[in-house]
Amino acid sequence: MGKQKRFETEVIHNGYDSLQHQGSLVPPLFQTSTFTFPSAEEGERRFAGESEGYIYSRLGNPTVKVLEERMAALEKGEVALAFGSGMAAVSATLFYLTKTGDHILCSEGIYGCTFGLLQLMNKKHQIQHDLIHFADEETVRAAIRDNTTCIYIETPINPTMKLVDLEMVSRVAKEKGIPVVVDNTFCSPYLQQPLTLGCDYVIHSATKYIGGHGDVIAGIVVGRREEMGEMAMTTLKDIGGIISPFDAWLLIRGLKTLPVRLDRHCENAKKIAVQLKQHPKVKMMYFPGDPDFPQYELAKRQMRYPGGMISFEIDGTKEEAQAFLNHCQLIKIAVSLGDSESLIQHPATMTHAVVPEKERLAMGITDQLIRLSVGLEAWEDIWEDLQQALDRL
Repeated sequence: MGKQKRFETEVIHNGYDSLQHQGSLVPPLFQTSTFTFPSAEEGERRFAGESEGYIYSRLGNPTVKVLEERMAALEKGEVALAFGSGMAAVSATLFYLTKTGDHILCSEGIYGCTFGLLQLMNKKHQIQHDLIHFADEETVRAAIRDNTTCIYIETPINPTMKLVDLEMVSRVAKEKGIPVVVDNTFCSPYLQQPLTLGCDYVIHSATKYIGGHGDVIAGIVVGRREEMGEMAMTTLKDIGGIISPFDAWLLIRGLKTLPVRLDRHCENAKKIAVQLKQHPKVKMMYFPGDPDFPQYELAKRQMRYPGGMISFEIDGTKEEAQAFLNHCQLIKIAVSLGDSESLIQHPATMTHAVVPEKERLAMGITDQLIRLSVGLEAWEDIWEDLQQALDRL
């Protein structure tokens, strides 16, 4: 495309030339498991890495390649790899960066399945981890061990919405030569680009905002060319958590409307947050766009907009929190996010149920905490549903 275009243009055009595909405006779906070789000698050259070309869809596919090139460009990275799920992307990255006896330093809150993976890595491979609040440089330095080989961060943290200063953490990590991995699922590259802030790897559950329509499970990792090439030939190829060509095609379609969708998600969330904050049955409200949010200035510095996710605590019991969910009529009870539909869930018993109570409470996940993914409906209708459910408590 020549000169690099703006995000809203790249998300539609990058990585694809229609004239190279019979003029097809939409990237073709190469729904094939394997590829034929013109000769045995060419097959040998491809397997030896001496000739370019496709071999087998676990090793590469033209439809998947369009998605990967587009995601790399959007995250300002060199290479992206697509996986069959967000957790396939997380596990492949952590296995690539660690070995038996290593240590991972994590943000104080992480997705429940990521927590479960870390527990498994500790049990099976003696790879330890610590969850800390990345408050300042000295806190980070003090938490790094001699065997720390990776810093893993969510920001905003799921589901407490706490932020991590990515530039600060990256600065300390570079002093120690430790790579920084960021789960950017809550933001997408439209709202936040961790690689531009000094981080080394970006992970997405592409199931969420990247896809945006609740019809695909997928993951993405973006990083530097050399490391991503090694990851492609090891923890992607050999463990095999690959994405299907059709799912890649769905993500390419979803990406085209990412900026438009997120503008609406963010606009709606900002209005809903104002209303929730004022309701007497809401004890606490956590939203990076709230001027009273403790890290409001950091949110303005490292995020384009504060996002479409809100968490809040019901002034009541666990049973009342669950009753509130049951009273919702328009908003659906579901554990995903980033869809057109508004979704609501109870983290303590759903997404983070695997986390033991002591650790869960230390993360700030109480029995009263609710996580809301604000959808694309009219914001007034979303609020009316929340209001009637709250008023019934």
